[in-house]
Parts: sequence; C-alpha cells; structure tokens
Amino acid sequence: MQANHGKAGPLKKLHMNDWVLFYSPKTTYLGDEKCQAFTAIGQVADEKLYQYQMSADFKPYRRNMNFYPCKDVPIGPLIGSLDFITDKKAWGFRFRFGFFEINEHDFNLLSEKMIIENNTAIKQYSNQTIQQ
Repeated sequence: MQANHGKAGPLKKLHMNDWVLFYSPKTTYLGDEKCQAFTAIGQVADEKLYQYQMSADFKPYRRNMNFYPCKDVPIGPLIGSLDFITDKKAWGFRFRFGFFEINEHDFNLLSEKMIIENNTAIKQYSNQTIQQ
C-alpha cells in the first residue's frame, strides 16, 4: 500500500498486524465520479518499508499488506456514528490530511460492515498478489 502521495512518514508509523481501512472519495484518481466509501481493509504484513518505481520521476514508499475480501461501505449513512468526524456538516474535511488513526469504536463499526465472513487474506508483497 502507499499513502499520502507516496511519502514515507505515515508508513513508518505502522507495524506488523496494524489494521488499515481505505477510503475512496472518487472511483478513479483523475476522475470526477464520486465513490465516498470505504473500499478496502487489510493488515500490515511485515516491518518492511520500500520504494517502488512507478515512473521515471515517481518512486513512492510502500508497505506490504494482507488484504481481506470486503464490501464497499458508503460513508453517508455512518457520518453521525463515526467519532473521528467531529464536524458532521463538513465531514469530508477530516480526509484532506490523508492517513490518520481512528478509535476502536469507529474501526469496529466499519470493519464489521466491510469484512466478508469466512474470507481468506490476499497478501500483497512488493506489487505481487498471492491468494492464501
């Protein structure tokens, strides 16, 4: 995974088995179509921080992840229940800062709605995907 436009700082704070939820404001990076849902969930696979050459002038930092099959969970119906959103009218403001930690209540609320029961982790290592 990579976060905050490939910066190393936020990824250095993570440790093996830490959970990460992914929020997608749009359906594609350069597009305008709104998604506004949590779309992926996984755990940090190891302590390795590495760079990956995406183009001649872009080499973002990444972490290996174990992703879990999940359902997209729209944020709209949950805004009133999520503690990390302190201003319910300007709920999108919190996401402008990229990577941030949430409390156990919010994680449990989201992960219970996202994770598909009886799933198998999908490991992502150095841009390779392995189903287990």
